[in-house]
Amino acid sequence: MSEIHGSCRDQFVALRNLLSDNLDSGADIGASVAVYIDGEPVVDIWGGHADEARTRPWERDTLTNVFSSTKPVTALCLLILADRGVVDLDAPVARYWPEFAAGGKADVEVRHLLGHTSGLPGWDEPMTVADVLDREKATDLLARQTPWWAPGTAAGYESITFGPLLGEVVRRTTGMTLTRFFAEEVAGPLGADCHIGAPEECDDRISNLIQSTPPRPRDPAASIAERVFFNPYVNPSDSHTVAWRRGELGGSNGHCNARSLALVQQVLACGGTVGGVRLLSEAGCRRALEVQADGTDLVMSLPLRWGMGWCIGSPLSGDLYGTRLDGRRVAFWGGSGGSWVANDLDARMTVAYVMNRHVQGAFDRRSIAFVNAAYDGLALGAGRPT
Repeated sequence: MSEIHGSCRDQFVALRNLLSDNLDSGADIGASVAVYIDGEPVVDIWGGHADEARTRPWERDTLTNVFSSTKPVTALCLLILADRGVVDLDAPVARYWPEFAAGGKADVEVRHLLGHTSGLPGWDEPMTVADVLDREKATDLLARQTPWWAPGTAAGYESITFGPLLGEVVRRTTGMTLTRFFAEEVAGPLGADCHIGAPEECDDRISNLIQSTPPRPRDPAASIAERVFFNPYVNPSDSHTVAWRRGELGGSNGHCNARSLALVQQVLACGGTVGGVRLLSEAGCRRALEVQADGTDLVMSLPLRWGMGWCIGSPLSGDLYGTRLDGRRVAFWGGSGGSWVANDLDARMTVAYVMNRHVQGAFDRRSIAFVNAAYDGLALGAGRPT
């Protein structure tokens, strides 16, 4: 059996065994898993290797790019600003970013950006990865663009635009980049080794994503999904570059491990306070669960119920988790390749999975298995939900 490092309470031993099995079978190359309950780590484990050649062990402080698992991190920043009265989530984006009113967007609200209902899931102009990393170019184009549908009437997953759109709201209201705001106002106070982008001092600890399945096939019908996912098409190898690491993509280039991602998201699961640090009120946390869209997402082509930046349950949840989430207040999302974070506001539990073996697909079963095992463990011990 592959050696697993870290700590794991007895009731959650299934997660340790699952990670070991994944490493033995090759389903994972290197990975970390964390479960926090009420601010305390009950699972903090890692194992495997940080490189495809399996010459570097995955260490306690290894980081990797988590793609769209960055979105819940950015959404948390917006909830914090709303709680402070800096941003009104029901206000027009143009109140803070006047240029955004162009193209018939004067009435688009901040919550439309968070709930993927803005009608701006992609760019009209041809884009490269370098263009997306150019904050000024990416946001200027979105500010001038006309929505692809009437904002607020339907959801379409803002795969890459989520970060530039909300990052600009943060910059216009605080004078700080999203990267800096998160580092100084969230990760810093919590002591979380989690970053939007990654500073130079982290480079030696980063495990590059390893592409293990064929790239997403192109859609010859030029669908909305095609326009979103292939303009530009981001490969795992794109995240290996220094430009990607230093960029600021609040929906795409977070760097962390499971421990740090779970710690940050515990703010939501624990009513706004973790380790004696209060970042949100309980009412501010509940805003994450306000339904923004409930139906088939125009980009994902899946039945999704979107809250303020998190998926908050839908028929899809039953397919992923069985009955484990029935009647529970949950907020979750994951990233391309397999990373995942799930918050249960009733159990005050957060589960995170971060790995380097990138598996193409909408929802990877590795992450779902860890979340389900965490719920099974929760039912075994003193943390049994009431």
